Amino acid sequence: MAENQDGQEKSQEPTAKRLADARKKGQVPRSRELNTMAITLLGLGALIAMAPHFTSGMHTLFTEQFSLTRRDMFDTNAMMAHLIKAIEDALFMLLPFFGAMMVVAVLSSVALGGFNISSEVMKPKLSKLDPIKGMKKVFSAKGLMELLKSLAKFLLVGGATIALLYSLSDRLLHLGDLNAQQAIKQGMIMIAWSSVILSSTLILMALIDIPFQLWQHKRELKMTQQEVRDELKETEGKPEVKGRIRQMQRELAQRRMMEEVPRADVIVTNPTHYAIALRYDPEVMKAPIVVAKGKALVAANIRKVGEANDVPLVEAPMLARAIYFNTELQQQIPAALFLAVAQLLAYVFQLRAYKDEGGDIPTPPQEYPVPEEYRHD
Repeated sequence: MAENQDGQEKSQEPTAKRLADARKKGQVPRSRELNTMAITLLGLGALIAMAPHFTSGMHTLFTEQFSLTRRDMFDTNAMMAHLIKAIEDALFMLLPFFGAMMVVAVLSSVALGGFNISSEVMKPKLSKLDPIKGMKKVFSAKGLMELLKSLAKFLLVGGATIALLYSLSDRLLHLGDLNAQQAIKQGMIMIAWSSVILSSTLILMALIDIPFQLWQHKRELKMTQQEVRDELKETEGKPEVKGRIRQMQRELAQRRMMEEVPRADVIVTNPTHYAIALRYDPEVMKAPIVVAKGKALVAANIRKVGEANDVPLVEAPMLARAIYFNTELQQQIPAALFLAVAQLLAYVFQLRAYKDEGGDIPTPPQEYPVPEEYRHD
């Protein structure tokens, strides 16, 4: 199992952040064997498929640029003009092949690890010129694997070549019985297909190298338990910092909640342990909503703000606890508490009318109908 410099075992799978950081540094899995196999096979395939195009182009090139007229013989600039035109025609003829090979080279390079451009890799580093680090890479496990792959390719391609030559020995000897044109044609066909067959052996090397590169890449990015914990702290923050953030969030939420208290229609109290501020606008609300709630010190602050803004405070211990435990902020009260809250609001509106118009002092309800399942002692 891999270990880091501190001797700790790298037994943890790389996290998403670790993988993302590795991509930024240019550390992505790549397979040279896949790239070599794709370029060789597809390059030969393109050559065979474009053989008529090359034959026609070469015929035109030789007939037009390597045939000199009598006039050309007396023109000192004719040879250079023919040479330049021959180069232009040759490049134009080979342009489709070069374009196809460029596409194959790029796609085969990014097929395994995906397309990735890293500015970190482009930065000049003197450490890359360190001969000691270079020797360490040569004699590392990865260097040993590259050596074994090179030997395996040599044995595989060499063995396939010997087997192919042995199987084609009769046909090669038969070429001597043909005329020059037929022999050249048959020879070119055998060379083309022999090249494809020999290049196909690279498929086996690619099938071996791709899983190895994926395994090696994952192994290099594995983490120790301490690295995972450090990354978690870095990502989510230290416990004391997170605690402070949560405290500030609670304080901010309480401040916003207290700003809603002056707009409440009534504050239901326990009378000291709980306080719930309710607001009801029959034109826009289907039922009263809780704009503030709290217990202990928060309840005391709600009562204090309510008294400062002339919001009625009504003692209803059982109803206060029922609303506190069964309703969240900015939510409507449960349907089971509609009747009890309706009686409460009716009393509040009567009290408001008494203050504005005078008359008999309204009497608060002696008991509010709170269902058994909503009661909290």
